[in-house]
Amino acid sequence: MNRRTSLRSILALSALGISSFSAYKWFDLHQKISLSQIADFKVLIAELAETIIPQTDTPGAKSAGVQNYIINVLHNCTSKIEQNKFLNGLENVQNYTQSKFNKSFDRCTPLERVEILKHFEENDTYRYQILNKINNKLVGRPFFTLLKQLTVEGYCSSELGASQGLSYDYIPGSFIACTSLKPNQKSWATK
Repeated sequence: MNRRTSLRSILALSALGISSFSAYKWFDLHQKISLSQIADFKVLIAELAETIIPQTDTPGAKSAGVQNYIINVLHNCTSKIEQNKFLNGLENVQNYTQSKFNKSFDRCTPLERVEILKHFEENDTYRYQILNKINNKLVGRPFFTLLKQLTVEGYCSSELGASQGLSYDYIPGSFIACTSLKPNQKSWATK
């Protein structure tokens, strides 16, 4: 067999393989997601959010109902790509937890949960910020970044988070643009 012919065949097969894999990933990220598919992970989302903002002397993310906020925002306010990336991320969390600890995420200890979240944070972000910005523009925010952002937004906008987790002044007396915080004072919920 001619060497040039075999090299062309190998190059053609590898190009075909790469293009078919790229097409598969593109179609996989552009599937339509139903609310029931997201709601199936409600318990896992609640446990992940509780790991990010745990209950201490103030209520945690699960008590504030952050999981409902995350599901609602994912279904109504995010693109198909981010929805699919988030669902793939949830499945990856389940698979990683099962393979590493031989149990589900909700049965893991708090230290194991933190270790799992650190693993996904390291894998979802690049060391250079410019690469993170390019990735966000081209294919949407990564799973862990979206999870953290939605957890904090949901907690700070919930009644429990704003009134007990943050310092909430129902009727402020006057507007002071720049003010110093006193020692051990909570951040303001109203800006």
